Amino acid sequence: MQYRTITGTDVKISAVSLGCWTLGGLQYNEGRMIGWREVDQKDATRAVYAAVDAGVNHFDNADVYGYGRAERVLTAALRGIMKKVVVATKVGYFRGTAEHAYLPHHIRTQCEHSLINLKRDRLDIYYLHNTDFGPDDCYLDGAVETLHRLRDAGKIRLIGLSGGPEGLLRTLKRVNPDVIQSRASMMDRRILEDSPAVRLIKRMKLQVVCFSPLEQGILLGKYSSKKPPQFEDGDVRKQREAFTPKGLRKVEPRLAKLKARFGDTPEELSAAALSFLLSYDHVLCAIPGFRNEAQVKCNVACGGEAMRAENAEFVRKLFR
Repeated sequence: MQYRTITGTDVKISAVSLGCWTLGGLQYNEGRMIGWREVDQKDATRAVYAAVDAGVNHFDNADVYGYGRAERVLTAALRGIMKKVVVATKVGYFRGTAEHAYLPHHIRTQCEHSLINLKRDRLDIYYLHNTDFGPDDCYLDGAVETLHRLRDAGKIRLIGLSGGPEGLLRTLKRVNPDVIQSRASMMDRRILEDSPAVRLIKRMKLQVVCFSPLEQGILLGKYSSKKPPQFEDGDVRKQREAFTPKGLRKVEPRLAKLKARFGDTPEELSAAALSFLLSYDHVLCAIPGFRNEAQVKCNVACGGEAMRAENAEFVRKLFR
């Protein structure tokens, strides 16, 4: 496994890391489906051990994933090896009884809950989960001050910010995070290629943690427009047009060309999708999701290697 160091720190992250959203189970938040099909704890534990054996040393979580359940499932799976890994979690989508998720007292409360759930004295990376800081960003300065106080108190090590290009462009300078996170894939390159947000990221010498790098399995060729998947209530994929027959028909011709060039197994397609992201200098790592050992082995197939330039150009032209 290849590793990359977070700029300005001594923290080394596996180029392929793992996202824990899938560990939260079926779920709604503020009336929207945000969860995934249920995960078995034994499957999750075997998957985590397989990941660590393959060199994965970074797991990304959030308070909203199963309202703490994903953090607890990960903690149980990491029993005995917790000190070997870097654990990130987030605050910002779950507001509980607070008026807004970024009120300082709510951030402090959720930080304490995450520390308890993860059985840690300090969070390695603590992200603001989105860039919704209220009208005119009225909660932004208070949220940033709260994170700095938590860091001064030894509760967190590094500060992160997650969001789309527009939100990052608007808030990056005021947050001044150690690392950022954004959606990125072959199909969604907004945070990868030249734009005002990307130019600012590079000027600030920041790196991107890429979530949804496999487009929730679409880039693995798992789904067919002739027999579209049926997801349970509470599964975030149920409300995405990309999983409808129409959405799948749009991508199938491109997937056929991907398979012709890189191979048609899930491992080969995963390796192509992740190594493509890793070919960008400002990408720190990709964090595909997982639910079992087989998916982990698929995720780590590229070994953290970056894609060759000619192949990366092929992908850009294919999905432009």
